Amino acid sequence: MAFSDSSRQSLIPTFLYSSSSYSKKLIDLDHLMTNRNPTLSSSPPPSKKSFVIPAPSEPGKIELYSPAYYAACTAGGIFSCGLTHTAVTPLDLVKCNMQIDPAKYKSISSGFGVLLKEQGVRGFFRGWVPTLLGYSAQGACKYGFYEFFKKYYSDIAGPEFSAKYKTLIYLAGSASAEVIADIALCPFEAVKVRVQTQPGFARGLSDGLPKFVKSEGALGLYKGIVPLWGRQIPYTMMKFASFETIVELLYKHAIPTPKDQCSKSFQLGVSFAGGYVAGVLCAIVSHPADNLVSFLNNAKGATVGDAVKKLGLWGLFTRGLPLRIVMIGTLTGAQWGLYDAFKVFAGLPTTGGITPAPAATVPAKV
Repeated sequence: MAFSDSSRQSLIPTFLYSSSSYSKKLIDLDHLMTNRNPTLSSSPPPSKKSFVIPAPSEPGKIELYSPAYYAACTAGGIFSCGLTHTAVTPLDLVKCNMQIDPAKYKSISSGFGVLLKEQGVRGFFRGWVPTLLGYSAQGACKYGFYEFFKKYYSDIAGPEFSAKYKTLIYLAGSASAEVIADIALCPFEAVKVRVQTQPGFARGLSDGLPKFVKSEGALGLYKGIVPLWGRQIPYTMMKFASFETIVELLYKHAIPTPKDQCSKSFQLGVSFAGGYVAGVLCAIVSHPADNLVSFLNNAKGATVGDAVKKLGLWGLFTRGLPLRIVMIGTLTGAQWGLYDAFKVFAGLPTTGGITPAPAATVPAKV
């Protein structure tokens, strides 16, 4: 006995689905029973809405570029960015203090030693709440809007130009998303840096935010928005464009098996590897602005000129860079791994891969 394809899609009995074939069978069955038993003819016909439920087109799948798709990408961004940034809070803490007080925090190892001696083990996670909330908000906007703008700019460019200039699409989409993401991050970043670099200022976000606003006003929370854009926009453009390119090259030249034939766990490993390499590039590109953000958020009334004068041009590019390379490489690799893991969990494909070639036109027969 052969079964139709639709009957294999679910364990729910097929007669519960509201496709046309099954609805017709229900009506025919009712008509047959009515003719055989006239006493049933007075009963009203069964209502489809009260009994029959809609048939799922493809169970467990989310349609690409639908509202549910963008919601899943937004949730994946919260999951990946919030958790990873919180996990590296000790590294971020040492890095910020090396940027602000290099005489006291001379190296990575001595920086951890100073923190351990002065604040104990708990001191390593000072500022974790604004980190978690701030980077969760940033991740939601970064990944959600990136997927939106990538599709939006591709539609504007059209199939031919979006394939030909796909790197420009990645750059434009990520830059647009990061502008919005940093508006969400900036207040939390301001409080985080102040809590981490000024012992005794506050214990965390709950007491640090009111204290910061009282000291510098609500607009003071956005004092570092321009340097933050200067740090994060190049960082994110490099993060997304280089990741997409690296993953595409890996599947094209280094991995003999086509992506759609690789296991999901293997694809996630490729996402982590591509993300780590992209993270190293991100750290180098965005590091001068990162030094400026730390300096401006630590010193009240400080300007970019003050930062350049105190840090020097060389210091602006190199101070704290080795630690940031390790931190951002690991961070970005983990973010792409977690983000794609969430997409796989939601029934979506992993990010990146070889762009499908345009279909060849078949010449018409004469």
